[in-house]
Amino acid sequence: MNASQLLVSVCCLMVGLSPVGMAQKVGADKARIATEMEKSVKTEMLNKWYPLAVDTEYGGFLSAFTYDFKPTGTQDKMIVTQARHVWTTAKAAERYPAVAHYKRNARHGFQFLRDVMWDKEQGGFYTLIDRKGTVKGSGIKEAYGNAFGLYALSAYYHMSSDTAALNLAKKTFYWLEQHSHDPVHKGYFQHLGRDGTPIKRDAAVPSTSDLGYKDQNSSIHLLEALTELYTVWPDPLVRERLTEMLLLVRDTITTPKGNLVLFFQPDWTPVSFRDSSEAVVLKHRNLDHVSFGHDVETAYLMLEASHVLGLKNDTKTLQVGKRMVDHALTTGWDKAVGGFYDQGYYFSDKPGMSIINESKNWWSQAEGLNTLLLMANRYPNDPMHYFDHYKQLWNYCQTYLIDHEHGDWYEEGLDKDPQRRTGLKGHIWKAAYHTYRALTSCVDQSRVGSAGH
Repeated sequence: MNASQLLVSVCCLMVGLSPVGMAQKVGADKARIATEMEKSVKTEMLNKWYPLAVDTEYGGFLSAFTYDFKPTGTQDKMIVTQARHVWTTAKAAERYPAVAHYKRNARHGFQFLRDVMWDKEQGGFYTLIDRKGTVKGSGIKEAYGNAFGLYALSAYYHMSSDTAALNLAKKTFYWLEQHSHDPVHKGYFQHLGRDGTPIKRDAAVPSTSDLGYKDQNSSIHLLEALTELYTVWPDPLVRERLTEMLLLVRDTITTPKGNLVLFFQPDWTPVSFRDSSEAVVLKHRNLDHVSFGHDVETAYLMLEASHVLGLKNDTKTLQVGKRMVDHALTTGWDKAVGGFYDQGYYFSDKPGMSIINESKNWWSQAEGLNTLLLMANRYPNDPMHYFDHYKQLWNYCQTYLIDHEHGDWYEEGLDKDPQRRTGLKGHIWKAAYHTYRALTSCVDQSRVGSAGH
């Protein structure tokens, strides 16, 4: 009997169940939670957002909603939000074909991406426009936003077989290839001028600004977008870039401890303030901290990319992904009520991890559910007890994050941020993408058991 089998036997004895009985209980819990999640997706999420968020006057989707889902504010439109709405409605149209408006909503959103968000003169997607379609700010474009445009177009094409969407996805990919991709150090430049020229950092840029840096967030979502694109267009260059991003995220951006470095110089030298005073560290916390939500999300995105690439026995990606989840559970998990904290830091003069932001934002918990179940199915007997954490996290979400009265999720858990009860349900950084993807993935994983990615 190996160590894992011994551990299972001991646990079964402690709760008075045989190993078979324990497996049956896990299966029953998994099925129960999947049923609760599917119901929540239908009755507390999708039906609140759609078709309410569809902007029938100016196109695309409305972004800002009050806690009880009343449109509010100027309704600026960011490529990230618009693309996420297209992705979500396209996926919902495939999952729930009987609900006809999802397909219409996705088509409506695609047309807005094509006709308004895409720069017809210089190429690439604008970052931010006002509700009527006028570009806001300096017209700076970002790899991050274009990645989500690519992600949405790929999903919409998969759902609709509309070749116009695939053609625009190809144009987006080639625009990123021409302007954003770094042929020397690999990866992608995040900040680009309207004409696509990478913006370089100089002495005039404030130390707290991320302008001119490469970063993990655009990198992991480019990985995500290329994964989606490769499923509908298995082009050799797409495969090359997808492989490049997987290796970059796994082997360069992720530390040996299991957390992501947030920002880098163009040559992938990490941006770190660890040797500075605590005051300086906290001043620059937006550039340098441990983001537990991104860590657990990236573990999933790496494994998804490896699966889509068809990499057999990719033990290294699995090992790194597991290390990321283990690190987040060990150093960033609220052991009292559950949930991943927002930010931590390894101060040079303090032992271990210091939590520097105890908020538990909605997207981190959603991504945590998805990845914890993935690990529970991969490692059912692991001493990290992934399934127990998964159950606790779902209970946490049901108690502190999901608004069972008005629908959708609060921006942050009410145990730490009770004022969020009346905060915005939607804004340019918050839509239904994280929660929809996570919960439907959990439902699907529950149905296939330990199979899958």
